[in-house]
Amino acid sequence: MKKTFSNTYIFIYSAALVVVAALILTVVSVSLKPLQTKNQQAETKQMILKTIGVEATRDNAAELYAKHITEADGYYRFDGGIVLPLKGTGLWGPIWGYLALDSTSTVVGAVFDHKGETPGLGGEIATDKFAQRFIGKRMDTQAIQLAKNADHSNPYEVDAISGGTMTSNGVTAMLAKAYDDYSNLRKEATE
Repeated sequence: MKKTFSNTYIFIYSAALVVVAALILTVVSVSLKPLQTKNQQAETKQMILKTIGVEATRDNAAELYAKHITEADGYYRFDGGIVLPLKGTGLWGPIWGYLALDSTSTVVGAVFDHKGETPGLGGEIATDKFAQRFIGKRMDTQAIQLAKNADHSNPYEVDAISGGTMTSNGVTAMLAKAYDDYSNLRKEATE
């Protein structure tokens, strides 16, 4: 004999299953939040350290960060320079990075990342090859700009990402914002 269930029974059973699953997911999410926060902080420290040429792991990032970086006025300072935080928007979502400048406002290191840019196109900002384009560029009298067929002798131009126009525009915009903030910081320091 085939057993049949009423619609009410099926509804109550389904609702109970959804509530139990939601409860389990909530407990797991809440219990993992401190670990997620710790990992995000370690990743940020790794990125900042990478801009000044210090490779770190999640295990030693806090120790190396404390040794090489000091924080002041929302900026990260290292021996001989400053690391500018970068935040912007690419084609599909947030993009961010860090730009290390020496005392002459010359880029000595860069690192970029994204949440959801297209792999092989805008996602290229997360590669070391892209970051290396910034080494030796300047942020003293104007912001660095991404340009199609950039003039490599121009200290303010970097090759844009082929096929990643919106991401390139987002990087240029976040560099312009960082330049404005950095210029204000320098102006305040001389007053």
